[in-house]
Amino acid sequence: MELISHFIDIVLHLDKYLAILVAQYGPWIYAILFLIIFCETGLVVTPFLPGDSLLFVAGALAATTGGGIDIWVLSISLFVAAVLGDNVNYWIGRRVGRRVFSWNQSKFFNRAAFDKAHAYFERHGGKTIIIARFMPLARTFSPFVAGVAAMDYRRFLPLDILGGALWIFSLCFAGYFFGNIPFIKHNLSLLIVGIIAVSLMPLAIAWLKSRLQPKSA
Repeated sequence: MELISHFIDIVLHLDKYLAILVAQYGPWIYAILFLIIFCETGLVVTPFLPGDSLLFVAGALAATTGGGIDIWVLSISLFVAAVLGDNVNYWIGRRVGRRVFSWNQSKFFNRAAFDKAHAYFERHGGKTIIIARFMPLARTFSPFVAGVAAMDYRRFLPLDILGGALWIFSLCFAGYFFGNIPFIKHNLSLLIVGIIAVSLMPLAIAWLKSRLQPKSA
């Protein structure tokens, strides 16, 4: 039981254990990170996996001497993982269709997160595919919602590629250039909280607008 608990802790807080995993698994770390990003973006049952903080910490580790990670191999492989994940999620949503609205909240399906992503998609349309890349939970559900809504794939794909590139490369290279500055390195936990807070700002702004609009009307 303790072993399972420890494994779950590593999965949920992979950013904290990344340096140890690099030392243990060497080049296989690319495959591990690829799988994490693919699952976070490609499966609606794994929105809890680390995303923004993991990219930043991986980029910071790539900048250290002997860090064991090449920034370009890291960025390109995770970009591919993010795009493939979103495309799998899109086609799952397309296949499931409107039946998803009859699904109830469960430990495998976060109905509340789906409803928020769907409402956001209804208001903002295609640009949601790009914006949601920087929003935890919405990042996982937005391609699924696009599939459920039968968004034209020829429109979805270029937006998804652009969003994936902006998300992966910006955070990986932010970590690469700034992650090892002494102040940032010694306050990494606070920075990760800040990254998550900034990522949630679009969702918070959208929620505030939805609350204020009826009053102003």
